[in-house]
Amino acid sequence: QDYLKTVIPSNLFAERGTNIVVINPGSANIRIGLAQQDTPFNIPHCISRRTTQLPKRNVQDLMLNSQVTTAQHMERERAYDIIASLLRIPFLGEEIANSSYARKMGRVDTDPPQNNMKEPVFSWADVFEKNVPPPSVTVEDAPNEGDTSESPTLKESKIKVEPNSRERKYREYICGEEALRISPTEPYCLRRPIRRGHLNVSQHYSTQQVLEDLHTIWDWILVEKLHIPHRERNMYSAILVIPETFDNREIKEMLSIVLHDLRFGSAVVHQEGLAAAFGNGLSTACIVNMGAQVTSVICVEDGVALPTTHISLRFGGEDISRCLLWTQRHHQTWPPIRTDALSKPVDLLMLNRLKESYCQVKEGEVEAVAMVHSYEDGMPPGSHKTRLTALNVPPMGLFYPTLLVPDVYPPPPRTWLKDCDDMLEDTWHMDFSGGGAYPMWESYPVYQTKPKKEDDIGLDIGLAEAITKSILATGRIDLQRKLFCSMQLIGGAASVYGLIPAVEERVLHAIPSHEAIDTVEVLQSRTNPAFVSWKGGAILGILDISREAWIHREDWIRNGIHIGSGRKYKDSYYLQAQAMCYMNL
Repeated sequence: QDYLKTVIPSNLFAERGTNIVVINPGSANIRIGLAQQDTPFNIPHCISRRTTQLPKRNVQDLMLNSQVTTAQHMERERAYDIIASLLRIPFLGEEIANSSYARKMGRVDTDPPQNNMKEPVFSWADVFEKNVPPPSVTVEDAPNEGDTSESPTLKESKIKVEPNSRERKYREYICGEEALRISPTEPYCLRRPIRRGHLNVSQHYSTQQVLEDLHTIWDWILVEKLHIPHRERNMYSAILVIPETFDNREIKEMLSIVLHDLRFGSAVVHQEGLAAAFGNGLSTACIVNMGAQVTSVICVEDGVALPTTHISLRFGGEDISRCLLWTQRHHQTWPPIRTDALSKPVDLLMLNRLKESYCQVKEGEVEAVAMVHSYEDGMPPGSHKTRLTALNVPPMGLFYPTLLVPDVYPPPPRTWLKDCDDMLEDTWHMDFSGGGAYPMWESYPVYQTKPKKEDDIGLDIGLAEAITKSILATGRIDLQRKLFCSMQLIGGAASVYGLIPAVEERVLHAIPSHEAIDTVEVLQSRTNPAFVSWKGGAILGILDISREAWIHREDWIRNGIHIGSGRKYKDSYYLQAQAMCYMNL
């Protein structure tokens, strides 16, 4: 303890962070890196596997996507007009040229400084092996079983060479951004093992396939990006920074991948919301995590996540990107090209970049001249210069979610997890032997019936209402006042220009008039909002000197894990119990 008081923080990270890997998995991206790094690798959380199945599907989830109904179309148009009245722009049916009032213009490409960038052109990925062995090389020439420098899946993709064949060989799988840039004409199918905050298990995507894809993606990153071979994994520890949306069994499966399949020596689990608070040096805050497909709200008090305050909303940054395309097509500003964010992943990649560069929240008409790219089957990318309009409307869908039509991309079925509670719920009333209850919990009301996770996901509630509902759920006016002045926006969608004042204004209006609260404030993030939770996980791991809550590989594989006594962090009770009570049979 005396050492921690005198050590320079940068030296502490350099000394203790060299053998700790922090893994923060999300629906669209995975943030992973050594704890000593300033920023992690931010890699699309997907994999494209070579397929011979007919008829060929470019994207695995296409079978699950539903069409937008007429009622949803009407609700979306109604939401647009509500937003238009707030932003003082023409309604959806109005012709801008015939507008009877003076237009307030705002050029996005000269307002936020980060928007002066050029839009990149994505090239089609090379789907062939780069270094093809001579035709005489066969599977039998592969390294011995004792060579564990790479995972079996990586070996498999490199040694599948048929004898007497001089043709170029397809790669068996492709991970990360490259997987999103594969031409639809190639024999590959894109899979996303996590969707809408859960493992993407469905009748078309089995549990075994999901877990195999997770293992393959994570193993590929460890080898190709972090350069940690299989034979050295036992010398490393892993920190799993897990979103609150995951259920017990999902966390248990991820721990099994980390400890059993990836062969880390030890691991620990931390909540994403709690890690975010530590990442910004806060002990008490309302954490608003705005991811690509899910937005989560949870309150943290004195380093403890409060389970009854958790709310999940089934929309995020990717929905804003799809709404951007819908808005431009409705205003007839989109070029006459075939852009499909669902069936062509490269188009979603382009839309995400356009959203990050040009979308913002401000009053008045917001337009920008941008370069839009077309990616037709088997042809080089084309460029189209166009003027985008109403760029302040899509981000407002966070407050009016019917604009985003989230049901077009539904969450995965939950039938396989009906026997499991969520990661916060089952520990709320548990009797922890050896640890006892903390006095601070005695002031909280006891909730005998907490809604199940699938019922807790908001369908029509907007971001401001979700934040207000979460904070008011604490039931204590002193804590509520503190939380309303300590809101923290994290996640990729939190970087939208002008979002912070919009959140403050709308949260203040969402507070019921009978509540004695008249001040709200969103605290500025000390680092990139997309990486706050990852950084907090690294801080928690490095400062955890005793490592009493860590799980060792041998214990997990041979004996399973039981709850012990004396966790270093209070929140470990609520995080460890859901996973550690399982016997790994």
